[in-house]
Amino acid sequence: MKRIWLVAISAALVVVLGIGGLVLAQNSEDSGGTTAPGSVSVNLNNQQVGIWVNGEGKVSVAPDLAVVQLGIEAQANTVAEAQSQASTAMDAVMKALKANGVADKDIKTQYFSINRVTRWDDKLQREEVIGYRVSNLVTAKIRAIGKAGDIIDAVAEAGGDLTRINGISFTVENPAVAQTEARAKAMADAKAKAEQLARLGGVKLGSPTYISENTYFAPYPVAMAGGEFARDAAAVKTPISPGETDITVNVQVTYAIIE
Repeated sequence: MKRIWLVAISAALVVVLGIGGLVLAQNSEDSGGTTAPGSVSVNLNNQQVGIWVNGEGKVSVAPDLAVVQLGIEAQANTVAEAQSQASTAMDAVMKALKANGVADKDIKTQYFSINRVTRWDDKLQREEVIGYRVSNLVTAKIRAIGKAGDIIDAVAEAGGDLTRINGISFTVENPAVAQTEARAKAMADAKAKAEQLARLGGVKLGSPTYISENTYFAPYPVAMAGGEFARDAAAVKTPISPGETDITVNVQVTYAIIE
């Protein structure tokens, strides 16, 4: 029995001494020291190696989809009155959208609220409620992008002075083709940079060992003022120009260095 315990203790000492040797070897390397012949050395150096570059590819395309944020804002002395005005006006706006070819699936409620409207009473030194405001905003996708101006005019006429049009943005519904082209440009840009760095550094460029992508798709926003726009809509046509939309792909690539 005593002999078994001695064997167990000896084994434990061997494990402890081995771990201590590894730690000492690591500390010796970290401090720039040398290790004795026959000792164990552990390399924990995770320094990145190779040539790291960023590449960018950009493609400009004509948008095929307009997204308009619009709706109704009504204010009255009571919640019921404000809600009734907002509901009537919003119903007219929805009918105008659908009459101009905007499908139900392309209309989505974005925001709805009922809030008190208050003002400060200097005499009583307190806020008093002077009414209630109902806001109902939706986003509408206009696929017939050439009709965007006409649709906005129709909405403003239908909603009257309660109409609010907060803005319009232009986008591409299916950007996959443009993204493929932008990705190829980004990789070509990265490779050109890496080849130049290799020449300047006097080394030979190897194959990529790491590739990471980030796609940036920027819809083109146009701000619009709802109040004045609604009052003048019947007299003035709204010009809408979609312009172009940029689709950008950024890549980070690591190339090996061939020795």
